Amino acid sequence: MAVRVMSWLSSPLLRTLASHARLTMRLLREPRVPLLIKALPVLAAAYVISPLDFVPDVLPVLGQLDDCGVILVALGAFVKLCPAGAVDFHGTAMAQGRKYSPMPLGSEIVDAEFRREEDVR
Repeated sequence: MAVRVMSWLSSPLLRTLASHARLTMRLLREPRVPLLIKALPVLAAAYVISPLDFVPDVLPVLGQLDDCGVILVALGAFVKLCPAGAVDFHGTAMAQGRKYSPMPLGSEIVDAEFRREEDVR
């Protein structure tokens, strides 16, 4: 019995969910992620604790699968909608085992050249 529980806990789905949850917690604290995007995981959590569901939780397995599906989709969409630089920065920081710190200010520099309209003609 213990072997089956351990193999279930080490499944790729749960590892993905755990890594997305850790990344989500870091990105929720990141100031460069827009507030509107930060609302997505918060709304998903509100859906899970809400008594109103697509599939009621009184159904033994389907109710819990419904909640898990909403969380998986919301976390995946949140990570996809976040700025790529922030996701890369925090993903690398998690892989290196660093504690949370916001992205440095100079990490998003746009190199551009200024031209007047007269120069273009």
